[in-house]
Amino acid sequence: MKTLFVSLLISTLLSLSLSQELCNSQDKQVLLQIKKHFGDPYLLASWKSDTDCCTDWYQVECDSTTNRIISLTVFAGTLSGEIPAAVGDLPYLQNLVLRKLTNITGPVQPAIAKLVHLKLLRLDWLNLTGTVPDFLSQLKNLTFLDLSFNGFSGTIPSSLALLPNLLALHLDRNKLTGNMDFSVIDLSRNQLVGDASMLFGPNKTTNNVYLSRNLFEFNLSNVVFPSTIENLDFNHNKIFGSIPPQMTQLPLQTLNVSYNRLCGQIPVGGKLQSLDSSSYFHNKCLCGAPLANC
Repeated sequence: MKTLFVSLLISTLLSLSLSQELCNSQDKQVLLQIKKHFGDPYLLASWKSDTDCCTDWYQVECDSTTNRIISLTVFAGTLSGEIPAAVGDLPYLQNLVLRKLTNITGPVQPAIAKLVHLKLLRLDWLNLTGTVPDFLSQLKNLTFLDLSFNGFSGTIPSSLALLPNLLALHLDRNKLTGNMDFSVIDLSRNQLVGDASMLFGPNKTTNNVYLSRNLFEFNLSNVVFPSTIENLDFNHNKIFGSIPPQMTQLPLQTLNVSYNRLCGQIPVGGKLQSLDSSSYFHNKCLCGAPLANC
């Protein structure tokens, strides 16, 4: 009789514990699929079927009201394989971060396009390849996109410019080329990083480029500009090198390279000396008219 009572008590407690679990059962099954996909790694050891994913699991966060999974962050460990399609089955996910997992390979998982609530997507320091996918432009709530330190190649899709809420775009340390040829390119007042020299080239027909107030970092000395350039604004970046002599041949109407890290003498000719000194000041060591002599 006593043994029966103890069994019933344990059964009741287990049932009570399960009924009080906060974790959404569908989200939990998706996360367990992801864990299985990666071969049950030690990094995801806290993901156990008999524990609550909202209270007991690392790397995930549940909404305090709905208890749906809103954040998945896996950082610096050993995971191998491609990003599983199951990540697209977490419908309320707002943050997806996979960082410093150099055995993660393959392309950006297309199922990510289903995550319509996604605000932050960070897939950096992985070993992803292929192209930067056009489907990322479907994530209209995205404010932060980081695909840096991977092996992406090809061109940057122009559709990323259609993301209405994007505040930061990190594509540096890849093998990307800029095959975009627009009359006007305006990326000003963001937090964009990396090498923007890909926007230029002798065979393009761009007229106006505005890159001010970002974190772009590249050698201006090596840039070859389209002969059609009329307006350039590079102010408040981290651009280094010197002003290339080719700029004396451009039909410039306005130019602003202030607040960068440029050095050397301003080439003589064209419109460069007719511009106000404010177009050049606050650089590392630029000199020559309209600034002070070298």
